[in-house]
Amino acid sequence: MQNLASPRRRALFVATTAFALAGTAALATASTVPAQAGRAARERAAPASAPFIAGLHKITTVSSAVPTRGPAKGDENPYGVAVVSKSQGSLVRGSVLVSNFNNSQNQQGTGSSIVEISPNGSLRTFAVIPRPTSTPAVGCTTALVYLRHGFVIVGTLPAPGGNSAKATAGALTVLNADGHVVSTIKAPDINGPWDMTAVDRGNSAVLFITNVLNGTVAAKGKVVRRGTVVRLKLSLSGKGKPRVLANSVIATGFPEHTDPSALIIGPTGVGMGHNGTLYVADSAGNRIAAIPDAMTRTKVLGGGAMTVSARGALNDPLGLMVAPNGDVVTANGDDGRFIETSPGGKQVAVRNLIPNGGGDLFGLALAPSHHGIYFVDDAGSGKAANSLGLLH
Repeated sequence: MQNLASPRRRALFVATTAFALAGTAALATASTVPAQAGRAARERAAPASAPFIAGLHKITTVSSAVPTRGPAKGDENPYGVAVVSKSQGSLVRGSVLVSNFNNSQNQQGTGSSIVEISPNGSLRTFAVIPRPTSTPAVGCTTALVYLRHGFVIVGTLPAPGGNSAKATAGALTVLNADGHVVSTIKAPDINGPWDMTAVDRGNSAVLFITNVLNGTVAAKGKVVRRGTVVRLKLSLSGKGKPRVLANSVIATGFPEHTDPSALIIGPTGVGMGHNGTLYVADSAGNRIAAIPDAMTRTKVLGGGAMTVSARGALNDPLGLMVAPNGDVVTANGDDGRFIETSPGGKQVAVRNLIPNGGGDLFGLALAPSHHGIYFVDDAGSGKAANSLGLLH
């Protein structure tokens, strides 16, 4: 998405230090999910809890995410983040997987590596993804999940030469716990998989994927409202590759467009709420959207789903995760801040990572034992450049 020369990739200087909470009072929002939104509406009546990020006071740079050897040496622009919950194959419990979107020449949509980083900062290359399609590029996006059955799934959006006009649909590549490809998912609705979350049930899983290339390239920079969220149901019960049981578009109408410095802008972060509502970071719309009853929905929700919160402290929301208290935490792409929003739409807390600073924050993941939030800094400088960080 971002280019080091881009204004959207201003340096985000991250070091191990303490930060003050920049406003835990509720912030004004433009709109909230309407009362008829089923479970999402009922959750608004639940007692409020303290903001999750209010208890997180320090930022530590864990490690660079740049491979130092092998065919993907120098890959940069980390996007996806996933925490390993079970040691198996070459994966170690508690380590963090990070996908890279750019190659060593900083060409967007050409990175092919996933690295594994231990909590103490040791780094190794977990996998180098072969081209999943005939397009001569890979481009590992923020769509990265780890499943307890031993599979890692990553989305790709190839853009040969880093050129958005040449961006193609990509696919989902399924790897085993040793980093070897076992299958490629090219469902008709997988078209520029940008981010992904999973409901992991052991012998089965449900994936939710945001897609950003439905008419985007043909529009040549104009906004098109065709971004989608796709639900894939997988069977993992056999010893072989996962089997796709069902493929459904559950929401559409999200704004998306190509950008000379950001490659593609569209629906990005996605996370499952405690009440069965799926939350989406609508980057182009500068809002958080909701898809009620996402697991069971049979009717496509149009219009970019339902608005939970818009504007206020939101400033190009990219990464998204659901906190232990049920709030939605998003990472701003244009000012390097975390925003915590209640399911009812109140922006309840802001974590100002860099005073008067910028930077792009993409994938987010909850650290084990709710210890904090892992995030990637794809701008930065020095040790923080292209790194994995921990807010704790």
